[in-house]
Amino acid sequence: MVRTMERSASINADQPEQLGTNGCCVKWRNWCGFWLLGLCNNFAYVVMLSAAHDILEKQESKNSTVTASDQLAVGLRAGNRSNSSRYDCSPVSTGAVLLADILPTLFIKISAPFVIHKVPYGFRVLFCVAMAAASFLLVSFSSTVWLSIIGVIFASISSGLGELSFLSLSVFFNRNVLEGWGSGTGAAGVAGSLLYAGLIQAHLSPRTTLLIMLIVPIAMLVSYFVLLVPEPSLPQWSRSETECPPVDSEERQRLMDESENDLETSAPEDRTMGPVTLQEKLAVIKGLLLPFVIPLGLVYFAEYFINQGLMELLFFHNSSLSHAEQYRWYQTLYQVVNAVFLIFAVLFQFLPSIWIVFGIILYEGLLGGAAYVNTFHFISKETESRYREFAMATSSVGDSLGIAVAGAAAFPTHSYFCSL
Repeated sequence: MVRTMERSASINADQPEQLGTNGCCVKWRNWCGFWLLGLCNNFAYVVMLSAAHDILEKQESKNSTVTASDQLAVGLRAGNRSNSSRYDCSPVSTGAVLLADILPTLFIKISAPFVIHKVPYGFRVLFCVAMAAASFLLVSFSSTVWLSIIGVIFASISSGLGELSFLSLSVFFNRNVLEGWGSGTGAAGVAGSLLYAGLIQAHLSPRTTLLIMLIVPIAMLVSYFVLLVPEPSLPQWSRSETECPPVDSEERQRLMDESENDLETSAPEDRTMGPVTLQEKLAVIKGLLLPFVIPLGLVYFAEYFINQGLMELLFFHNSSLSHAEQYRWYQTLYQVVNAVFLIFAVLFQFLPSIWIVFGIILYEGLLGGAAYVNTFHFISKETESRYREFAMATSSVGDSLGIAVAGAAAFPTHSYFCSL
């Protein structure tokens, strides 16, 4: 009872800040801040998928001898070389690039939620910024394939740690920031690949293009440390295991009402304080799998199976765009009904125009973005405040798991169609 009254008093103390004349401005700043964080966090990941072919092609041309690893790298390029297949196949599926970009993210999302709560958010953001900047620098200045791969891994680490951290961070703000985050991540897919493709089309070198994009990690710093207006309870530079769970503005009135009822009854055990135990975390994960994580994974499996498993096989010979340019623009514009449709499109070659594919990609991207935002909105709404921060972080594994499976499925798909 005493603890509930203390929480109620804290809520009353915070209300003027939330309900004051600047409340609307604060909400708008936080929405924009999360939009930019979503954009910046996924930017390097998207750019690496678009830039890998060009960077590896440049490095191959520098070497007079080609090693076994270099031959694999050459195979990752989606060029216009003719071959015996009607699909103009490259030796290796573009799913290989996707796997290199997603596996570090998947590993982080599986393991980090159990320990990352000990690291304050300010340090996490600085680390993500450093990894993103290092990825652009390594890939732009690298002279070997393995150094470029390290750069791609750095981008994946930054994206994976950033996503689970910023989703957890959202519980300290009004729930509408999830809309900003989801919109920003969707914009990163379009903006990253569009900017890269546009600058390359304008005859800038891949190295120069990647160096220009160093502005993105700087924008992430500004978004977090300048634009956001955090709650006093946000653990920015220190973290206490016994701190109270975050409470968003929509729970304040409910908790105040509960405090009145608690004046008459007191619970024999108060489980709203202290760190979340391992058993509680495992129970939270079990409750999230079927309703949230698995459906989100299926959506992203279909989306990326389309993008990395099928799109490279949709080559229109009568288009003014080369095969590499067609694939690049597919990535710029980018789930299960769509996947079936495109499998038949690849098998029977019945689509008459590339513009139909562009329209399908735009529709596909809208579906994926809506599924992403709705999933985390309901997790935030339906999970108890004590477990919400952990639930938001651990549920982010759903999309990465689906993407990783899609990357693996791209290999047999590529082999089958290219053997026809």
